[in-house]
Amino acid sequence: MTMTIQTKPKLAVWKFASCDGCQLTLLDCEDELLDIVGAIDIAYFPEATRREIGGPYDLSLVEGSVTTAHDARRIKEIRAQSGTLVSIGACATAGGIQALKNFADVDEYIAIVYAHPEYIDTLANSTAIADHVEVDLELRGCPISKHQLIEVIDAFLHGRRPNTPNHSVCVECKMRGVRCIMVAGGTPCMGPVTHAGCGAICPAYNRGCFGCFGPSADPNIDSLRDIWQGLGMDDPDLVHALRTFNTYAPEFKEASEKYDG
Repeated sequence: MTMTIQTKPKLAVWKFASCDGCQLTLLDCEDELLDIVGAIDIAYFPEATRREIGGPYDLSLVEGSVTTAHDARRIKEIRAQSGTLVSIGACATAGGIQALKNFADVDEYIAIVYAHPEYIDTLANSTAIADHVEVDLELRGCPISKHQLIEVIDAFLHGRRPNTPNHSVCVECKMRGVRCIMVAGGTPCMGPVTHAGCGAICPAYNRGCFGCFGPSADPNIDSLRDIWQGLGMDDPDLVHALRTFNTYAPEFKEASEKYDG
C-alpha cells in the first residue's frame, strides 16, 4: 500500500523598493493569518520568519518597484521559480511614489537626498513589476486592502478567479451611504477615477480621495478635470493629485503629462 503525502502550497513574499507597508498588511490579517498558515506553507517571508525554504514557489507576492539593475535581474529569477506571481501595492503595480523621479533628473534627486551620491547605483526610472516580467495579478493600493489580499490567497488555494472589483471609489461611497463630498460639498476628490478597495475611508471623513488605489477601469480623467475646474482648481492642482502614490500608472501618467504645462 502506497501512502500519498499531501504537501501544502508554498508561499513566498518578496520585497523590492518600498516601505514594507503591503507586507505588513499580511501580518495585520490577525485571525485570518492563522487560517492562511494552516492552508499554505510560508516558505520565504523575511519580514515575518527566520526560516527560508528554497523554491520553486507556488505563489509569490511581490512588493516594491524595480529601481536598480540588480532589481531587474532579481525579478526575472523570482518569476522563473514562481508558479503564480502577484504584484501587491502601488510600488509594485505603478512604480510607487519613487516614480516621481521619472519626471525629473535622477542625478539631481540623488544629490539632494544623499550625502554621498557617488555610492548610489540606480536606474533612471522606477518601474512596475509588470514592466519586467509577466504578472498573473496586480493588487493595487497604498497599502493594499487586507480583505482583497485574503480574497486573492483564498482564490489561489481553491483554484478560482479572485473577486477584486475594478469599479471606482464612488461605488464604495454609495455602498457606505456617504454623500458625495465633491457634488454636495465642493471638495476636490479623486474618487471618480480611483480603483475601489479602501472602503471610501477619506470621503467618509469628509476628505477628498487621494487616489491611493490607482486608476479604476477606463477612468474619465478629462471629465474629472472639468469638474475640478468648476470647483476653482487649475491643471497644476490635478497634475499634483495624479502624481502621488500611483504616479506612473499608465492612465495617471498620460493624463498628468497631458495637463502639465
